[in-house]
Amino acid sequence: MAMIEVDGLTKYYGRLAAIRDVNFRVGSGEIVGFLGPNGAGKTTTMRILTCFSPASSGGAKILGLDVNTDSLSIRKKMGYLPENIPLYGWMRVRAYLDFVARAKKIPAGQRAQEIDRVAASVGLDQVMGKIIRWLSKGYRQRVGLAQALLGDPPILILDEPTIGLDPIQIREIRNLIKSFSRNRTVILSTHILPEVSEICDRVIIINKGTIVAEDTPANLTKSFGKSTRCQLVVRAPAAEVTTLLTSFPGVLTARPATDSVNGETAVIIEASPGKDIRPALARAVHEKGWDLLELRPIHVSLEDVFIDLVTEEIEESSASEGLEKMEVAS
Repeated sequence: MAMIEVDGLTKYYGRLAAIRDVNFRVGSGEIVGFLGPNGAGKTTTMRILTCFSPASSGGAKILGLDVNTDSLSIRKKMGYLPENIPLYGWMRVRAYLDFVARAKKIPAGQRAQEIDRVAASVGLDQVMGKIIRWLSKGYRQRVGLAQALLGDPPILILDEPTIGLDPIQIREIRNLIKSFSRNRTVILSTHILPEVSEICDRVIIINKGTIVAEDTPANLTKSFGKSTRCQLVVRAPAAEVTTLLTSFPGVLTARPATDSVNGETAVIIEASPGKDIRPALARAVHEKGWDLLELRPIHVSLEDVFIDLVTEEIEESSASEGLEKMEVAS
């Protein structure tokens, strides 16, 4: 069952298209990573899905409800964590969560129990009586996640949910998000690509307003790598190793992995896609009379795929982001 359906979604700011003909589906219980450089259209798409901004054309449905005509009904079924959380710094944590619970129309008899539930789930128990302004960045992020969870919405849209957290907190929030897939659908936007590989069932990459790739992290790294890579370590002079590799069939680039130490030279080799040059390299090293200390493949990461697909990162102060801020301010 598709919980989120996006069809031909397009958004113009003046004559500038922030997103163009965006299409995707998110199923029940899926955790989907939504990736792209600054200004690529991630925030614009999320603002449309959360009914904060209308599309110029195309449409989207959340649980079968149209974002253009069923805004209030959709908001009741969705939790949203924006990148810049609109917290009221002068309020205490419990009072703020109570305010959000009232806004979400959680019944008075269930309100305290619901606040305690979400506070415990994100580790806020010890700071419920503290003023939000004096909390650390990590705890403020947890307050934002708690407000998104109030009311137990079946859909969560999280924009940079672990930003500002320390490694232990990141692990805790990551495990929490992974647990959501039992009964929630999650769209997760983040710049921490290893996080996506660990959490997400599927990845959508957007660049310059259009979707450029969509698949599981494993399939993306398998299909979109533009080259194969390996690391070679030999006991030989660096200059001679470089001379061999620069003329070796199938080698695209060769760069030192480290400075030569004790006569050992380590090199990262990039070869033509689908070509395993390791057997030929091993033979060449043997013919040279060098000691072969290491020859291993380097697997393509999601970060490598992302950089391959997104070749030109747009400045954070791009025109689309600037126009979007103007729209919010107006």
